[in-house]
Amino acid sequence: MKSLVRWGATLGLVGSTLLGTVVAGNFPVLALSEQQIKEKLDSVPVYLITNDKGLPLSRTLPEAQSGKKDGGSVTGVYLSRQEAQTFINELRSAKGKDPKLEEIAKNLQVTAVPLGVIYQQLQQTKNQANRLLFAFKPVDQEIKGALELLQQSGQKVDQFKSVPVFAVRFAPDQGYVPIQMTADKQQLIPLFLSKQDAQGLLTQVKPKYPKADIQVIDVDGVIKTLQDKNDSWLNQVVLVPSAESREYIKTLPADNNPAKPPAVAPNRNNAQPAKPRQR
Repeated sequence: MKSLVRWGATLGLVGSTLLGTVVAGNFPVLALSEQQIKEKLDSVPVYLITNDKGLPLSRTLPEAQSGKKDGGSVTGVYLSRQEAQTFINELRSAKGKDPKLEEIAKNLQVTAVPLGVIYQQLQQTKNQANRLLFAFKPVDQEIKGALELLQQSGQKVDQFKSVPVFAVRFAPDQGYVPIQMTADKQQLIPLFLSKQDAQGLLTQVKPKYPKADIQVIDVDGVIKTLQDKNDSWLNQVVLVPSAESREYIKTLPADNNPAKPPAVAPNRNNAQPAKPRQR
């Protein structure tokens, strides 16, 4: 949980987008380690449904689904704390459930963990037969927004099976739009878990770059790119959780051990798009 607190100050600023200046620059090429990938994913809280002992609510998978002799089990990973709580409420209010399930439902709770922890668990257990699998449950509104953008771009799609991620580009054939934090001039490339946040940055960029758009990717593609590519911009990537999750991060207890990023005062007057440099 400390990972979420550490990132809280930075993410609150990146999420508003207008607090930074859009920039373009040349970044050093450095391959990302597994630990660096985990740290990037740690910026996103995800929500598990757990019992009073902190164990996730899961169901056993049949052999056909898991492909393993030992079926393993699966648990839901929600991108919305509210939607996870809604599931618990519905389970508790369901009529005709057996006494055992009723007792289990009484003790269920929503537990937030950094996405990097889920990633690390999957990496460590990928060769184990009887392991816990994670079924991600994206926010319905974001799935709808992703499909709308894909259809507007001419793609014939009617479903999105992963967690959508939204990236703002200067143009379809150009790079992603970075922003510069006003306090330390750190350059970041935001990848948003919310279409609305991406739209805010796009609105800022559009006046000078009319071909700017929002590219829809998915979290699996982001992770694979971080694992496989040696591109310079990957070092500046930061995943920006939804407004709901950013508000949740603010409620977490202060972390007294690692140093927090310096706070940056809002300064909307400095949010001026910059011209991309030719490479």
